[in-house]
Formats: sequence, structure tokens, C-alpha cells
Amino acid sequence: MRREVYSLSAMSLYSIGFDYGTNSVRALLVDVSNGAEVATAVFNYPSGDAGVLYDEKDPNLARQNAADYVEGFFSTAKHVLAGIDPSEIVGLGVDTTGSSPIPVDKNGTPLALLPEFKDKLAAYTWLWKDHTSHAEAAEITEKARAQGLPYLAKCGGTYSSEWFWSKILHCARVAPDVFEAAYSWVEFADWVPAYLSGNTDPLTLKRSVCAAGHKAMFADEWGGLPSKEFLATLDPRLADLRDRLYSEAVPSDHVAGLLSAEVAERAGLPAGIPIAVGAFDAHFGAVASGAKTGTLVKIIGTSTCDCMVHPLDLPLADVPGLCGIVKGSVIPGMYGLEAGQSAVGDIFNWFVSELGTAGHEALTEEASKQKPGASGLLALDWNNGNRTILVDPLLTGALLGLTLHTTPAEIYRALVEATAFGALKIINRLEEYGVMVEEVVNCGGIAEKNPFVMQIYADVCNRPMKVSRSAQTCALGSAIFGAVVGGVYPDAQAAQVAMTGVKERVFIPDPDAAATYAKLFSLYSDIHDALGTTTWNGNLAHVMKALIKIRAEARA
Repeated sequence: MRREVYSLSAMSLYSIGFDYGTNSVRALLVDVSNGAEVATAVFNYPSGDAGVLYDEKDPNLARQNAADYVEGFFSTAKHVLAGIDPSEIVGLGVDTTGSSPIPVDKNGTPLALLPEFKDKLAAYTWLWKDHTSHAEAAEITEKARAQGLPYLAKCGGTYSSEWFWSKILHCARVAPDVFEAAYSWVEFADWVPAYLSGNTDPLTLKRSVCAAGHKAMFADEWGGLPSKEFLATLDPRLADLRDRLYSEAVPSDHVAGLLSAEVAERAGLPAGIPIAVGAFDAHFGAVASGAKTGTLVKIIGTSTCDCMVHPLDLPLADVPGLCGIVKGSVIPGMYGLEAGQSAVGDIFNWFVSELGTAGHEALTEEASKQKPGASGLLALDWNNGNRTILVDPLLTGALLGLTLHTTPAEIYRALVEATAFGALKIINRLEEYGVMVEEVVNCGGIAEKNPFVMQIYADVCNRPMKVSRSAQTCALGSAIFGAVVGGVYPDAQAAQVAMTGVKERVFIPDPDAAATYAKLFSLYSDIHDALGTTTWNGNLAHVMKALIKIRAEARA
């Protein structure tokens, strides 16, 4: 546990945002008048490997222990409240990873917390990056298309193994005892606010439209969740489960509940504090980065989530390959659009930790001395599959142009460039379907701490790259919605004006670097389409020779 205190103002009102990530939970105490971050505390999940439960027999498996969520809440809450009058807390907000569904009993207790299931990995939280259900995701996609159903229209046309239904269907097939014991399933983002309010009843707890719309094919246009008839074509047990899920999902300006007396006493807070309906971390990060029409917010961490919003009264196409177009999922009262990359920081960490090279700092220093294209290398950023725009977890990474003179720093730079090329693919897909990107704001640990990466992104995308003022945007977004449900602001937009901003430094594209990267991006697009689609025609005989030519030009 670590705690930091930044500033403390007399006679202030505060909200607390709880950001539940892949490896830890962070609490952020925020002055609601101006967004000043007063104190923060981080609790590292004790279970598994940095909070993740793995199975050495299946590299696609990733689970979590809900007991860590509870312990993390109380630990971080107590630390950020030190020196604060608890009566000054107006609201709480919660964001989590997703889709991370939890099998629960009739009382809403996670099965993994019951003695009889403590040794069953299927009874634990199915973490967002669990890809064990790739076959079920493909089956859902195939059957929805074959039946002419609209369910895929708002989630990019392809269902993902990262999402709700594919994970539950896989559980039914590989762990039927867990599936039968689960009265219902609750998203991580919905369970934590429910626990804090004392209402974990799966039939009455508030469900987030962010989670429901982007990951569970929920939309008012077809009556909420997919029909029982469709679910029965996948497995009759899913059709039965639908009755034990939900028929309504709401945005995060709604109150999930009031802090229960039991939780309040243990946390050192007054009972009755309003708790905002939860959402996914990246969506709240987008809010805290100033998401608005025309602004693409990139939340860059272990993976990347790209978010935009679009007015409800303006036309909006169904964009293929996106992770969802959902009313109210980012900013209530607007369409929320989500895209992203399954691995970014994870790729850099993999290279450093698994291949025995120097650390990030040394590699970055050496790689920053290289000119674009000088290595002759080109990589694909699919080390954890492709989230957008191909939506295929079975794609893998690649590296072209290796010679006997290739250095670790050159490979490191090529991996960074690959993630930037993937980011540009997303921007181009959005604009191809009429969603124009007028500015890009970045947030997350990499955007905050790594100017080398940000400059490459600016050069590859040939766009200025702004960085959010806050280093903890997801937690700040949660605190913003805590302020909204606490009655300080009428809506999220009003809270944004007071509580968010961007840093003064903007990363401006270098024209010469941008010109070289345009050539490399053309080659990246060739191998992207050749290896990632079934519609590409041609051959790749030109790629290596073109890389050598670009290398010679860069070194001349």
C-alpha cells in the first residue's frame, strides 16, 4: 500500500474515485470545485501473479479474486481519508476493467468466495484479457450473422472473446458445475457499487449501460439483451439465464445506491453517501480527459482503449471493427464509441522481461537516437490478438527485417512504432465512416511518463498529441461521476469544465519523420491485411526490399 498527499484546502467538498485495474485498485480523493487531486492510495491485489490467476496449461486464461476488490476498497479508502472530515465526501465513483463478469449466487456473492468453489478457477472473475472463449465468440458472430439479427451492428460486426456472453458460454461448456451453481452473472463494474450499497441481489442491482451495451449486446432497439430464442441456439442454458440477468441498464449519472451502514462503518465514512453507477476504466478516463465531439481520447496502458462521443441528433454509421456504439456509455446523453488495441504496454514489458534485454529506460534512450526507418524493421502489434479493427484474438505478433546487425533497441523502437501504426488504423477506420477526429488527447501511464512514445505517435499519425492534465484519469473520471451523483454538478459536461484539462506540452509531428512513417505505414497495412484478413489479394515480396530501401534512405 502506498499513499500520496498533494494538497489540502479548507472548507472543501470532495469525491472519491476508485479505479480497479488489472493489477491494483487506486483511490483518488478529489476537490470537486476544481478537480485538484488531494490524496491517492494504491492497493496491489495479493492473489495470483500481480492480481491475476493463471493456468500454465492454458495461456489464454486470466481470472481474478473478488476478495481482492473488497480488501482493496477498505484499504485505499482509509488511507485517502486521513486528515479529511468524512462528512465532506459528497459521492463515490467506481470504474473497473471489462468485460470481467463474475458468477454469483442468488445473494450476489461471488462463487469464488464460497468454500466449495475456492479451488475452481471458473468460479472466479473472468478477467477482461481472458481469451479462453475465442471459439464461442466466433460461434456467436456466425449465428447472429446467419440469422440476420442486428446484435452485432453496435459492436463492430464481430463478437469478441473478451466479452460477456462468450465467456459465460465457455464456462457452461468447460465448467458446468460452476455454471449451474451461478444464479446469475454480474460485471465487475456493477458488482463493486452493489457491494458498497449493500444490494448485491442480481435481479435488482443497477447495471451499467457501458458494460451492457459494449460487451453484452444490450440495446433498447431490440428490447435489451439478445432474445431468448437466439440465446437458445447457442445453448438453452443461456436462454434460461437471461431471465436472471437484467432488462434495464443505465449510465453513470444515475445512483447505483447509497453507502451501506456496514461498509461505511468499516471504511470510516458516513452511511448514505451516493455511489455512481459503475463503468469501464477507459470510459471514465475519457471523461476525465475532456471527451467531447471530435476528440479522440486514447487511454494508453497495458492495452489501449480509444473513446469518442457523438451527438445523438447527428447521423452515425455502424462502424465495422469497433468495440461498440452505445448511448450514454461515455458521456450520458451522447453516443459512446469504443475501439482499442489488446496490447501496448504489455508488448514493451514482454520484450524487456522475457527476452533478457536492458530495461525500459536504457532501451528508450538508445531507441530515441535512431531515425525513423533506419532499423529496417517492421512489426505487427498483435501479441495479444487484435481488438480493433480486425477483432481476432487468434492473430499473433510478427517482426520483419531482422539481420545479424539488428539491436535490441531497434526491435524495441519497432514495437513502439507497431502500436502507433495500429492506432492510426483505428483513426482511419473512424474517419472512413464519417467520425472525424479533430484532436487526440492521450492519458494513462505511458502518455504521462514516456515522451518518446508520444512523439512517435505524433509522427506516425501526423497529428498533434495532447496529454491529459491528470496522471490518474480513470480514477478522476470516477470521482467526477461521484460529484455528479453527489449533486455538485448537473451533468458530466459541467463537471468536466471545472475538473479537467490538458498539459501545456503538446507533441507536434516532425514533417520528415511523418513522411518516412507514411511509407512504413503503407507496408504495415499490406502485412496487416495479408495476415489478418481473408479478402486481401497480392503477395508480400516487395515488403523486405522496401524496408531495406527505407533503411538506406534514413541512414544516408
